[in-house]
Amino acid sequence: MQPDGTRLPPWVKVKLPTGEKYQKIHDMMRSKLLHTVCEEARCPNIAECWGNEGTATFLILGDVCTRHCGFCSIKVGKPRIVNPLEPKMVAESVKQMGIDYAVITSVNRDDLPDGGASIFVECIQEIRALVPDCKVELLIPDFDGNFDALKMVIEAKPDVLGHNIETTRQLHRRVRPYGTYDRALEVLRRIKEFDATMPTKSNIILGFGETEEDVIQIMKDLRNVNCDLLTITQYLRPTKINLRVVKYYHPDEFKRFKEVGLSLGFKHVEAGPLVRTSYHAKEQWQAAKIN
Repeated sequence: MQPDGTRLPPWVKVKLPTGEKYQKIHDMMRSKLLHTVCEEARCPNIAECWGNEGTATFLILGDVCTRHCGFCSIKVGKPRIVNPLEPKMVAESVKQMGIDYAVITSVNRDDLPDGGASIFVECIQEIRALVPDCKVELLIPDFDGNFDALKMVIEAKPDVLGHNIETTRQLHRRVRPYGTYDRALEVLRRIKEFDATMPTKSNIILGFGETEEDVIQIMKDLRNVNCDLLTITQYLRPTKINLRVVKYYHPDEFKRFKEVGLSLGFKHVEAGPLVRTSYHAKEQWQAAKIN
């Protein structure tokens, strides 16, 4: 989990998940056969979010991805058949957890004609039917360039719609070999084209060998497609088969990137070594609505 010849810096040490609330959410997810990106992607904030805030990011469309990104620990292979009851089970869990802001993401499902877009839509519908006051944020894949599928999701009116660009144009092929930099930007651009009022969100992962100039260029490219919200995160190598960490950024460097992002016009920037896309998601949505 570290570059050659270096020790893991203290600011990326992760607290182990414990506590009654954590265990309650864990048991509920297992009882409903649901998956969370908190677990599948080994999120370092699971102890804070599950143990203190009582929030979770739901991972729909199963736990097997059709793509193999170099940084991700989610299983890759042939996915199972989509569970038609999954949207209803997600909504029931949202109600049971008593949360008022739900985040939903998915594995890539390039095996499906719409990439799973219709299941995202059903999740929104089921949550709003069962918990009308709950806000819903979606973090979507690129649907393999199917913009009719994207439009279907936009028309369902999520409160925030995110798509992660993750890394630089130059590093994209190595880090995300089945996606493209320009397609990620096009997804975000089209969201605003279809609905200029919908808050959009993206994420940048640091640690693959990018330069400061590269990071600033990504931010400029995101602002050029009117992206509103941004998270900037540190890559932590989940397994030995994943890409190695080239650099651990100091918290002061994250602070600097946050300041640059805000100066470029993002409505909210969440940046830090342990920040992840859905970290403090409700606060980010509030910032987008206020500004």
